[in-house]
Amino acid sequence: MNLLVATSVAEEGLDIRQCNVVIRFDLAKTILAYIQSRGRARKPGSDYILMVERDNLSHEAFLRNARNSEETLRKEAIERTDISHLKGASKLISGEAPTDSVYQVESTGAVVSLNSAVGLIHFYCSQLPSDRYSILRPEFIMKRHEKPGGPTEYSCRLQLPCNAPFEKLEGPVCSSMRLAQQAVCLDACKKLHQMGAFTDMLLPDKGSGAELEKVEQDDEGDPIPGTSRHREFYPEGVADILKGEWILSGKDSCDSSHLYMYAIKCVNIGTSKDPFLTDVSEFAILFGNELDAEVLSMSMDLFIARTVETKATLVFRGPIEVTESQLASLKSFHVRMMSIVLDVDVEPSTTPWDPAKAYLFAPVTGDESGDPIKDINWDLIKKITKTDVWSNPLQKARPDVYLGTSERALGGDRREYGFAKLRHGMAFGLKSHPTYGVRGAIANFDVVKASGLVPHRSSLDLVEVDSSKDKIMMADCCLRPEDIVGRIVTAAHSGKRFYVDCIPNDMTAENSFPRKEGYLGPLEYSSYAAYYKQKYGVDLVYKKQPLLRGRGVSYCKNLLSPRFEHSEEHEGELEEATDKTYYVFLPPELCFLHPLPGSLVRGAQRLPSIMRRVESMLLAVQLKDMIGYPVPALKILEALTAASCQETFCYERAELLGDAYLKWVVSRYLFLKYPQKHEGQLTRMRQQLVSNMVLYQYALNKGLQSYIQADRFSPSRWAAPGVLPVYDEDINEDESSIFGHEITENGTVAAKTLAADEFEDEEAEEGELDTDSGSYRVLSSKTMADVVEALIGVYYVDGGKYAANHFMKWIGVEVDFDFKETEYSIRPYSIPENVLRSVDFDKLQGALNISFNDKGLLLEAMTHASRPSSGVSCYQRLEFVGDAVLDHLITRHLFFTYTDLPPGRLTDLRAAAVNNENFARVAVKHGLHLHLRHGSSALEKQIRDFVSEVKNELSKPGFNSFGLGDCKAPKVLGDIFESIAGAIFLDSGCDTAVVWKVFQPLLHPMVTPETLPMHPVRELQERCQQQAQGLEYKASRSGNIATVEVYVDGIQVGMAQNPQKKMAQKLAARNALVVLKEREEAEAKKAEDGKKKKNGNPSYTRQTLNDICLRRNWPMPLYRSVHEGGPAHAKRFTYGVRVNTSDKGWTDECIGEPMPSVKKAKDSAASLLLELLNRWYS
Repeated sequence: MNLLVATSVAEEGLDIRQCNVVIRFDLAKTILAYIQSRGRARKPGSDYILMVERDNLSHEAFLRNARNSEETLRKEAIERTDISHLKGASKLISGEAPTDSVYQVESTGAVVSLNSAVGLIHFYCSQLPSDRYSILRPEFIMKRHEKPGGPTEYSCRLQLPCNAPFEKLEGPVCSSMRLAQQAVCLDACKKLHQMGAFTDMLLPDKGSGAELEKVEQDDEGDPIPGTSRHREFYPEGVADILKGEWILSGKDSCDSSHLYMYAIKCVNIGTSKDPFLTDVSEFAILFGNELDAEVLSMSMDLFIARTVETKATLVFRGPIEVTESQLASLKSFHVRMMSIVLDVDVEPSTTPWDPAKAYLFAPVTGDESGDPIKDINWDLIKKITKTDVWSNPLQKARPDVYLGTSERALGGDRREYGFAKLRHGMAFGLKSHPTYGVRGAIANFDVVKASGLVPHRSSLDLVEVDSSKDKIMMADCCLRPEDIVGRIVTAAHSGKRFYVDCIPNDMTAENSFPRKEGYLGPLEYSSYAAYYKQKYGVDLVYKKQPLLRGRGVSYCKNLLSPRFEHSEEHEGELEEATDKTYYVFLPPELCFLHPLPGSLVRGAQRLPSIMRRVESMLLAVQLKDMIGYPVPALKILEALTAASCQETFCYERAELLGDAYLKWVVSRYLFLKYPQKHEGQLTRMRQQLVSNMVLYQYALNKGLQSYIQADRFSPSRWAAPGVLPVYDEDINEDESSIFGHEITENGTVAAKTLAADEFEDEEAEEGELDTDSGSYRVLSSKTMADVVEALIGVYYVDGGKYAANHFMKWIGVEVDFDFKETEYSIRPYSIPENVLRSVDFDKLQGALNISFNDKGLLLEAMTHASRPSSGVSCYQRLEFVGDAVLDHLITRHLFFTYTDLPPGRLTDLRAAAVNNENFARVAVKHGLHLHLRHGSSALEKQIRDFVSEVKNELSKPGFNSFGLGDCKAPKVLGDIFESIAGAIFLDSGCDTAVVWKVFQPLLHPMVTPETLPMHPVRELQERCQQQAQGLEYKASRSGNIATVEVYVDGIQVGMAQNPQKKMAQKLAARNALVVLKEREEAEAKKAEDGKKKKNGNPSYTRQTLNDICLRRNWPMPLYRSVHEGGPAHAKRFTYGVRVNTSDKGWTDECIGEPMPSVKKAKDSAASLLLELLNRWYS
């Protein structure tokens, strides 16, 4: 909260526009002081509070009098007009003043009179679009009317700027020049209001509605709809085709359910030595409705292994009839299997089934029998559902679990510290499994201790096992080796699960414990038995039976996101590293056998990712049917998928194309629909029609929030039928609220805006909540607006303009109309011959390689607002429509030319090709600037300077700056390039193909990914971010010269001067890049010569120093922070280091150079100490 305390000077000496509350402690002494202080609370909704003494009658009387006076003044101000002044001035003007000397708008009561009309016309002209080269003002031309024997009378002709709705207006004959001027201005005000140039408040119309401010927060500090910071809760969408009452229980045992069976077919492309990629069980999905053919034609890429590409598809096996008993077995198997996969403790008998999401997973045999019902592996289902191991008391035991970190000390000793008991324990058994949160906590610690599951053996057990040589004693049973290999076991001492790869007979608990790779110290444990005794306190009984070789069972992962970096250069190395599997050896007596086969679990872990894609595709098909235009559903799914999903596709490319097309269609509509609107009004109207706030409302009205995929898929938050996420168990019984937010009767969350402070982490990914939710997610309104643009782009790509217009009409953007019904009709200009001779049309049309039907359009396209009016409008309206058509055509060209280019690079290409600087250089290159009609000497000089700069650029072979030159282009040159495009568009009968035929050669050579220049400011910013260096710009101005200095890590590396600050910043950044690159080359050369490098030689780092200490049995180096300083964005760290040698004692402390990070600072100090040690022992 901002609080300002002021004396009475605040009554008129301060102007605080955004003041919410004004509190006056001392009562005002006069009525004027009261009104002035009251005026400080001008913000709508603000409060004005007066502190009045209790029972003070004089104060109460003053306050009552002040309120009455304020009301009287308000009424007088509203009702007062200039008629009284006109009556008083009748003697000065004439007794023959016009009878209609006042114009009033009935709807609002707004009034303009003879006295105020002249000022209003001047104000209107000042609000017309202009630049610093043109000063727009009205011109008055007086005409005398002599009457024989009578008084002289006057009439006035008003000349408005060329971009006004009309240019000339003749006024009535009046008795004086002043009255004639006032009369023609009053008539002009009437006409401007009738033409829509004035609002009903008789003020210049800046567009339809209030102008939108480019801010992300309103006056109350809440994010504005349409921005990325405006977020709301929305329910997860579920396709209607997944609904089915058949999933519910309670039917007669003789009834059957008619289902459709779809098998999941996974194909591995590539080779791998890992057998687990091929030893995977197959599954089928049972639906209550038949799926769309587009879902079956979809291929899903699953990123399971680095060297193998796995593609999954759905194959229709046929309809099946399932009895009630079979359905119960399928549901029980489904719950048991998915509870293991998703780490959720669920009882099949108490599972809540939701008919809104009805499907089941079923294991299938490898061979197709022709009868789908027989392809289901009923034997496995029966075995899993009937086994009694799920109710084993040992599996329900909840051990006391301790988590902690470990640190390797000198000599290899392990010091354990920081243990904290996990309350309520943690269930690792076969029925109850650790939740995602607990599992994530364990992954962050090095040491895990668990007790309570380790079984106690009796002497009878020992005898029985010894007499049975071909069996292995497990924690709960005695099994043959072949019954264990390929299965999953749960370690009782740690609670972790492992796949049993094999049982080597030469590995027992008496074998020596392996030394860790790279460790040169003494052995920590003499044998496996000693390891389990010292670390877990467990005395192994069966030390001579072979150990189980296992590999960890990973938790269920998101297989839709690419998780591996692929590089052809190191492909062989990656394959070798991938096939290197890490194994552990486990004592069988500490392991429980899991009831599910390992191949079944590995196959089931793919199901959440597959169903995520299937559910998303079904939503896309449903949305396609709602829109009612044949476009591939896979493309619609792409338009509904945000980049935050981190999948192989997203909407960003389609959004870029849709944004340009939407801008173009709306611009064309406004230009043709409102021929009297000037460029400023058209721009504001377009902004409101295509703004993110408006598109967000369109998306909300159509319910697109239920179809959008904006969060990275997390299996732990995914709700399978019958298996809800673990956090849903803790939801309060009162279902009328969720996370403290109100829920409406139809189940949707009320539109409550989430402020930034409601999130603990503002950088959290979109779609993710601080508290998990499987039914609700968070979407920003900007994402919803982007999806609308992406859908426009998708429909344009696959169906052309008719498909895109169909979608825009469906979403609510009404821009399709019959041109003949608009106010605009393309008709030839009527231009005086002397004006036509001012332009060399033959030469200009030759440069454009086109012949105009209406040369008046080309003349308008070349006319600047500074040119004295001669019946020709300036180019501003044509520039408005030309800018949109060029943006659309160039974006379309880049989109279809570079189909595999990432969205970011495509955006960079568009920015380099569609910008005023590039257009200005193209205009000069083809000599279009020579035909510009203007009346400004300052503009003429700037054009001459820029033309000289462009000629220097063109003289360099193969050089093209694409708008990133060293000289700022006059905006006028880029504007006429766009206005010519608008003129060609109108002259060709609104044919964009003609425009592109003319402009494609003009724009050649167009920017490509190979020739794309990067802005020096951006390049320097990215370079400093990659190297963790602080970047700072310092700007100053002396007269007309701006100076910009560049500092990297507090050291000046570049400086430039220019009249324009942005150009000076660009030149300074370019100079800084040159200096930094030269410095890098010099340091690289020093490194090759074996000299010290500023940031520490890569071969002389802390790790090298640590290795020397280990080899010589020295204590680890001792680092000390010497200094830490600098601003927050450019901190510098200085560290010192020394080591205690065994023969020469402590070394001197070596202090490194100041560095931007602690790691670099320690490396710098370590490199100096290594040089010292090298001198000592060389």
